Amino acid sequence: MPTTTAIFGAGVMGETLLSGLIRSGRTVEELVITERRADHAEKLKAKYGVRVLDNAAAAAAADVLVLVVKPQDMTGLLAEISEHVVPGNVVVSLAAGITTAFLESRLPDGSSVVRVMPNTPALVDQGMAAVSPGRHCTDEHLDEAEALLRSCGKVVRLDEKHLDAVTAISGSGPAYIFYVVEAMIEAGVVLGMPRSTSTELVVQTLYGAATMLKETGEHPTVLRERVSSPGGTTVAALRQLDDHKVRAAFITAIEAAASRSHELASPLD
Repeated sequence: MPTTTAIFGAGVMGETLLSGLIRSGRTVEELVITERRADHAEKLKAKYGVRVLDNAAAAAAADVLVLVVKPQDMTGLLAEISEHVVPGNVVVSLAAGITTAFLESRLPDGSSVVRVMPNTPALVDQGMAAVSPGRHCTDEHLDEAEALLRSCGKVVRLDEKHLDAVTAISGSGPAYIFYVVEAMIEAGVVLGMPRSTSTELVVQTLYGAATMLKETGEHPTVLRERVSSPGGTTVAALRQLDDHKVRAAFITAIEAAASRSHELASPLD
């Protein structure tokens, strides 16, 4: 018998997951969403043909409950759905900073919980998600959570202690890439190119470099050295980056993001 998956909170990430599941072969009969904005709920119902229920009804109907609300809304949502979570259900949380212990403490004893850290490239089916099981999570339930996330990207399984680092690297990572891309495009404009041309050059260069990393399996140092001819233009640029301690700045920035992730979760524990 097919399982029913309920997505609580059909904002950007919730809709991304919904559309990914449908593209991967899930039928709309197997899916339920909740959305507190009535106009948005109607749009999703018309677009996907999916059922829209209130939180309690969705929880009662679901085998897999996917929580995609903001962290500050999680306590209220758990209070609404807790009595409808039964043995055999799995609760999957995509809310940043919400620990499995926090979820377990507000759900029936023995509830199977999975914590997920996704990222925004899931919007184009190129997401990178990490999943961590709670104390009572079965292998079957963890497999189910991974299958959900694979509908819009890649998934790795990690101990929960690593999720602050995951948040800092892949969760926030797209913003770092966009930051560098912005700078490179601006440099092209400073050098006299039209912004549209500079943008095309940078975006395709980024795409090509990422594809090389993925498909060759070579270490980034090896690939970088192949572009860096002695005394050439690339070496001149890289020397400036080293002189400005850009590598160290990136490491420090990512450490700061991981620290902030931990701080945001602490008041909820």
